[in-house]
Amino acid sequence: MTILLNGFYKEDTAYQTIAYFCTLSNKGLRFIEMHTPKRYLITSALPYANGLKHIGHLAGAYLPADIYVRYLKAQKRDVVFVCGSDEHGTAIPIQATKEGTTARTIIDKYHPIMEQNFKDLGIAFDIYHRTSSSLHHETAQEFFTKLNDNGDLEIKETEQYFDEEANSFLADRYIKGTCPNCSYANAYGDQCENCGKSLSPDELINPVSTLSGNKPVKKVTKHWYLPLNRHEGFLREWILKEHASDWRGTVIGQCKSWIDGGLQPRAVTRDLDWGVSLPDSVEGGKGKVLYVWFDAPIGYISATKQWALDNGKDWKPYWEDKDTKLVHFVGKDNIVFHCIIFPVMLKLHGNILPDNVPANEFMNLEGDKMSTSRNWKLEMQDYIDDFINKENGGSQMADVLRYYLTQIAPETKDSEFTWQGFQDANNSELVGIFGNFVNRAFVLMHKLCKGKVPPLHLDILTDLDKTTIEEIKSTKEKVENLLEQYKFREALFEVINLARTGNQYMQKKEPWIVAKQTSDNGQPTTEAQQSIDNTLHICLQLCANLAVLINPFLPFTARKMCYLMKVVDKMLDWENAGKIKLLSVGYSLRSPELLFRKIEDSEISYQIEKLKAAVINRESSNVNKEKIMEEVTQPASEEKKETPVKPEIIFDDFAKIDLRAGKIVSAEKVEKADKLLKLQVDLGFETRTIVSGIALHFTPEDIVGKQVTVVVNLAPRKMRGIESNGMILMAEDSSGKLHFINPETNINPGAGVS
Repeated sequence: MTILLNGFYKEDTAYQTIAYFCTLSNKGLRFIEMHTPKRYLITSALPYANGLKHIGHLAGAYLPADIYVRYLKAQKRDVVFVCGSDEHGTAIPIQATKEGTTARTIIDKYHPIMEQNFKDLGIAFDIYHRTSSSLHHETAQEFFTKLNDNGDLEIKETEQYFDEEANSFLADRYIKGTCPNCSYANAYGDQCENCGKSLSPDELINPVSTLSGNKPVKKVTKHWYLPLNRHEGFLREWILKEHASDWRGTVIGQCKSWIDGGLQPRAVTRDLDWGVSLPDSVEGGKGKVLYVWFDAPIGYISATKQWALDNGKDWKPYWEDKDTKLVHFVGKDNIVFHCIIFPVMLKLHGNILPDNVPANEFMNLEGDKMSTSRNWKLEMQDYIDDFINKENGGSQMADVLRYYLTQIAPETKDSEFTWQGFQDANNSELVGIFGNFVNRAFVLMHKLCKGKVPPLHLDILTDLDKTTIEEIKSTKEKVENLLEQYKFREALFEVINLARTGNQYMQKKEPWIVAKQTSDNGQPTTEAQQSIDNTLHICLQLCANLAVLINPFLPFTARKMCYLMKVVDKMLDWENAGKIKLLSVGYSLRSPELLFRKIEDSEISYQIEKLKAAVINRESSNVNKEKIMEEVTQPASEEKKETPVKPEIIFDDFAKIDLRAGKIVSAEKVEKADKLLKLQVDLGFETRTIVSGIALHFTPEDIVGKQVTVVVNLAPRKMRGIESNGMILMAEDSSGKLHFINPETNINPGAGVS
């Protein structure tokens, strides 16, 4: 049981709140003193700008941070929420190689997409920065220089793998070989994607370079190291003693395991041509860049600097004043970097240390671990396409995802997203409890109180009225205490439970039944109307409180409720929670509108089939990729396996498909969709709109006038709000490149293909 006691203390003539969290356990009553900081700096882990991100990422580091920040800002606290794209490291050039382009093109492509994805889902960063910016490069170089000049780094010579043909040292991801754990033939130098085991290049059996396909050699190189072993004492004291009681158990446990295992020096530079180069003043630093694990967290500092420049602020207090509360929101795979490595860097550089790192566990999908490599994932972009962009008022569906992800947040253990659970959470709770209560309150107000907020008659308040009012007041305290402890799932439950209380209260009071107690003129008696007034007054004030309390979790819904109540968003300030005079007596409110819509079974079935189809497509595609790897690692004379033939069909199945020749007469990119092109295709008898996922392989200007083969009797389907009427047939070569399937000679559009 946790109790929150509030007090005050005086310091420098300013009063600041003290929060005493009293935790009652079998060890007795324990007091933890906390005071309200002058300012807050909240960070979310920087995502790699090498591809689209899935909802597991959203649930781990971004949604909980956004909830916390919205709560703090509702309290009018000084808060800066920073994030940005991590645009260095081997993941970027590797993706560039896959797409046949440059690393710069990759980051310029994915950075704006990720930034827009976060906006679409209500993640309100104060700045979403980039580590490719000149300001970040300068900040990271200065950070390295200060540590190096102070003697906080070590220089070592070691042997590392080198590709003689490519004339390049090989980062871990540029080396493949057989996994020593599961014998998977295509394990990377840092991890086997088949069994998940972390590896080093030296552990691989028969390693080869992914650049040339040749066996690499060992070559001596010099690098700078951060000697973590020097700081074990500090880390034990700071983490295992100072924060043992207020950090999550999984965070403390992982940190203890690392420290007890003995910390080792960790390289902060590597031999690459992509990243933050070492300053010219560093002797022997030419051709070397900062290791991405060292460079990326400094991105929080450079992002804060850019925010300060953009807003006429001073960035230094947020990183140097000890009365700033720094909180890192990350997934559990980032615990070691944010709890051990980065704090050592910050301490050496003279910055403040994080007050908390509320890391989340992983979120699985439909019974299995999310995996980009296997296509077992739900990308944020896919959800946005299917549930937000294609319908009016789609922002409410952003809140539905936020609600379900918070409800199943993996705060203490791995959790699981299921489409059935998503549907149930929406239909049973958002529609059936929260939305139902608000809608009933507005409908009855318009029916029984002429569309205006009725008065509250204090002299006839019942025990049930008083209990419900107290529940409104106490819910604020419950939610507040839980949010301060980063227990977002429990806090959300308390908000929904207040809506549940409202439904139960209304059902017990039955104002629609009371309204039947009429006088001779057919209107409710005075006593009946006063009872109705009290019931609906309390219900409407409860609705207003729900808007305030739900705002950190479901911001789009909170704003829509303000619209219905004809109040400005300022009502959402946290100080208004718990009050029962938020809506003025006699004030007219808008007609009711549904806050949420039901999600149909057909929508869920479609998503499950789509998920399964994506895995099948990826497995089919991987056949070609594995064949390429076999060609690199096996003698040319060795017999290679062919792509398996799909299950047999009969002629009648094929005869149902109507294939026609067509000609692309115009093409354009679909807004906010990096994979889609909108085509106008001449079929002879008509010109059709077809949306095709080929934008990564062709530019619009390159394909106008192309002859194509079209499936013309495919059922229409909406994509990004555009109705697509057909499918272009494509072939994929061994490298993954798409090619049009064309007749050998030009024929008239509309001609049959058989």
